[in-house]
Amino acid sequence: MADSNLTTLVTETAVKFNILLTALFGSCVMSAAAADNSVVRIGVSNDRSGIYADLGGLGSEVAARMAVEDFGGEVLGKKIEVIGGDTQNKVDIAGQLVRSWFDTKNLVAVVDGGASSTGLAAAAIAREKNKAALISGGFAADFAGAQCAATTTQWAPDTYALAKAVVRSNAQAGAKTWYFVTTDYIFGKTLEKNASEFISQEGGKVLGSVRHPLGALDFSSFLLQAQSSGADMIGLASAGGDLVNLAKQSQEFGLTAGKQKLATFLTFINDVDGMGLEVAKGLVFPTAFYWDTNEDTRAWTRRWQQKSGFKRAPSVVQALTYVSVSHYLNAVKAAGSFDGDKATKAMSDLPIGSKLIKNARVRPEDGRVIMDLSLVQVKTPQESKAPYDYYKVLSTIPGEEAFVSLADSACPRVKKS
Repeated sequence: MADSNLTTLVTETAVKFNILLTALFGSCVMSAAAADNSVVRIGVSNDRSGIYADLGGLGSEVAARMAVEDFGGEVLGKKIEVIGGDTQNKVDIAGQLVRSWFDTKNLVAVVDGGASSTGLAAAAIAREKNKAALISGGFAADFAGAQCAATTTQWAPDTYALAKAVVRSNAQAGAKTWYFVTTDYIFGKTLEKNASEFISQEGGKVLGSVRHPLGALDFSSFLLQAQSSGADMIGLASAGGDLVNLAKQSQEFGLTAGKQKLATFLTFINDVDGMGLEVAKGLVFPTAFYWDTNEDTRAWTRRWQQKSGFKRAPSVVQALTYVSVSHYLNAVKAAGSFDGDKATKAMSDLPIGSKLIKNARVRPEDGRVIMDLSLVQVKTPQESKAPYDYYKVLSTIPGEEAFVSLADSACPRVKKS
């Protein structure tokens, strides 16, 4: 096992080095190319070095390149290139990175965005430049809510949809009381707020919550507070490496050995792999993409693995990056323009033809991408028969039921009757 892990580590390190080397070489000639109006660029901004690196990162950039390749590499007579950069999960760095791309690299769209805070920074700059923001990595509801824009589409299932599915599923199973362990930035705060509202609607009660810093290593004090609350459900309003560590440490503390249960909301297949099935088994949550859903998703996964050199399964962010870039390029062609507002309007006019997600459309009023979600449950180690054979699909949640209605939307662009 140690030799296998070492081989995987060396392989993935080599892949990352090659991609970074290509990016560095490209940067040497970028200044001259930027003045060349025959080339336009799509920028993938996300975490490349922190707790979300495997969820988007280089894998998301590979997905964007696949979309450009499948489209034919050109649109409106211009060659399309994909560039990428590390936000380090910091708003100021994300803003500087994306702004420099728009100012010097002939950027026409930014995709992924990484964490919600850095994604909102990227979307704000795209709005200022009247270019498109394709948010596949930011899950806070603000992208299509309070900070919606005519240039932004949110592809990532938001905190409203995640909270609604998880709370209702657990309420149906008899859960009444909740305690939250929440990551202390906009994603976690919004998720806890949305979940608390649904808990109240279901007749439940939130007994309390505690906030932890992003990228924490020791969660013992937070988990002990959750345990002492006596709540039926411990809601982990976190993601990525934080969620993995919280789940593992919860088991070490024996938090779920009694009547208390864990609830996770934004759970990636990478997270389940990091936890291990013995820890993750039984968790129930929604997802827009699962690599093993059908032959189309399996075929795309094999291509992504071949292109990226990664042996792991792609995340929902990486799949949605591919779908969003593909749809954006079709919209640019239809609109005959790279202007963000015109391209985004065309995105809402056109059907989304991808087979990676189901029954999807861009809602024109707020830029929210409506799609069906799958409610899945993590298999036990005995049920899993192959690598990344992790999910049982329990049900399909129609998109019109999963996402916030226009009547309840916080988007200022939505006209209320």
